[in-house]
Amino acid sequence: MLESRLLTFLTVAKIKNYTKAARILNLTQPAVSGHIKFLEEHYGVKFIKKKGRNIDLTEEGEEFLQYVKELEIKERKICKKLKNKSSVVKNYNIGATLTIGGYVLPKILGKYKESYPNIDIILTVNNTKEILKKLLREEIDLGLVEGPFDRKKFGYKRLKEDELILAFSPKHKFSKEKYIQLEDILSGKLILREEGSGTRKYFENTLLDEGYSLNDLNIYMEVGSIDAIKALVEANLGYTIISKAAIERELKLGVIKTLPIKNNEFNEVKFNREFNFVYLLGSVNNYLSSFMEFCFNSIV
Repeated sequence: MLESRLLTFLTVAKIKNYTKAARILNLTQPAVSGHIKFLEEHYGVKFIKKKGRNIDLTEEGEEFLQYVKELEIKERKICKKLKNKSSVVKNYNIGATLTIGGYVLPKILGKYKESYPNIDIILTVNNTKEILKKLLREEIDLGLVEGPFDRKKFGYKRLKEDELILAFSPKHKFSKEKYIQLEDILSGKLILREEGSGTRKYFENTLLDEGYSLNDLNIYMEVGSIDAIKALVEANLGYTIISKAAIERELKLGVIKTLPIKNNEFNEVKFNREFNFVYLLGSVNNYLSSFMEFCFNSIV
């Protein structure tokens, strides 16, 4: 655990308000001010400056904040390492994007728990951008993403291939066609995930490959939940581009339909991508290796 004054500084730097920070930390406002004053006197510089009713960090304060964040990461890392070393039950944090975390990993984690009852997996689900941030901050041990990432910055291993497909209601006019032209998809009621999601990024990259500009992308709705998107599509309020893995059940039930997509030359447009494990270079230990191997063997 971080020393109390450093924890106070972290909270104040984030909230930028003494009163709110005191409430979060369950301290009095004078106690919060006293912690900041102690740090400033100890280092001989000002960390905080007034900004109207709130406060902001000085240049020295910003530099000190990065130092404290690094301390927090190192403290969290050694704390987990020591606890896992002495504990019968080991805990590990895995981050996964929405499609993987909602439709691929749950069955695998269920099997894994049966095989390794003394290992607890704590799963965090978010979009690709946020999972990579958490990995860099070492808030998670391993990530599973569906979006593009910097392959020079992270180590990675492919779990499986995935396909993005067009999804629409049987009541939609698309259901009368044999295929759908990409032009028609871009000009209608297209529902997409938020920026930062892997699905959105792969769709945009494919558009660029097909010679389109992102200015041609006319988004009717932007929704962060896959379940919400599926509900909107079923209600015929629009259509979407989505992972085939996320709508297998709906396709079998017939409540959602799909058709091939073709470009202006009438060639079929494929939205293929990969699900990848990502990790910090040099961070793979025996646990991570065995967990990834288990996942590889569990994919059918």
